[in-house]
Amino acid sequence: MREVAVFGAYGHTGRFVVAELLARGFVPVLSGRNAERLKALAVAEGGLEARPAAVDDPAALDRALAGTAAVINCAGPFADTAGPVVEAALRAGVPYLDVAAEIEANADTFDRFGERARAAGAVVVPAMAFYGGLGDLLVTAALGDWASADEVHIAYGLDSWHPTAGTREAGAVSRRRRGGRRVRFTAGRLEYRDDASPRLTWQFPEPVGSREVIGDFSMADIVTVPSHLDVPDVRTYMTVRAAEDIASPDTPTPVASPADGRGRSDQTFLVDAVVRRGGAERRAVARGRDIYAVTAPLVVEALDRVLSGRVRTTGVASAGEIFDAVDFLGALSGHLTVELSV
Repeated sequence: MREVAVFGAYGHTGRFVVAELLARGFVPVLSGRNAERLKALAVAEGGLEARPAAVDDPAALDRALAGTAAVINCAGPFADTAGPVVEAALRAGVPYLDVAAEIEANADTFDRFGERARAAGAVVVPAMAFYGGLGDLLVTAALGDWASADEVHIAYGLDSWHPTAGTREAGAVSRRRRGGRRVRFTAGRLEYRDDASPRLTWQFPEPVGSREVIGDFSMADIVTVPSHLDVPDVRTYMTVRAAEDIASPDTPTPVASPADGRGRSDQTFLVDAVVRRGGAERRAVARGRDIYAVTAPLVVEALDRVLSGRVRTTGVASAGEIFDAVDFLGALSGHLTVELSV
């Protein structure tokens, strides 16, 4: 049985990842900064091994990864954790995957480790999560046989968004890094702006239908999609209700639905990815439940493909570049409903 280190295992998303690893026959090795929380999780999961490690302690990170087949980093803010954990993975010679939604942290991973990982034949997959990974897979699948597109639009139809403490902390780090400005990907580059994001109307597929959205509500997709696709403009949108939820300091953290056996909340989502070239349009739509819970099958499916050699490249690569997007989305049928209009 293959051991997989999970850094930040005791966090909200980390617990979903640990459960998914166990369900698929992997042996999670629990790691992170808080030894007491690791110990409690290890006991709750029937005696898993816990290896505490801090990101400023390379020797401890090396011990955490020793003998494992790969590492999944679930600990934000990824501006702090991604670099040290990638370095540890490169020293250990094992694949690295993370669930980072932070735009700047993901851009840093591509910029800082691209050449080194490629030269070493290593696999580093950032943003292998609901934000960044799923959108990239949908766009890549929708692109089909097109070699390029004029524009990509990814609209997030969340009925609500109860952020975790980690999401709030990561968002605060990102806002500080960009000086409170907003960011978008246009004309082939990241552009930082001081004006307010526009409010628009987006026509989602039924049953969501017409919804008011925040335009240029940029997520990690504006890093992952253009990292490998020839698309000069990538725009992402968020339903106003969900944007207001995450903006409010009074919005509670996610709560598992009593009727759900997987520990998921009642939150539902629809992701509408639209690719346009000339006068033609292609679309991929994903529907599901709980953005944090669905991250676990996304990253564990990616892990399984990396470890079994079902990859298209090495180095730092996003989901759509390293995996067969259509096949990957099909493998998630128990967690997502995906529709392609190509």
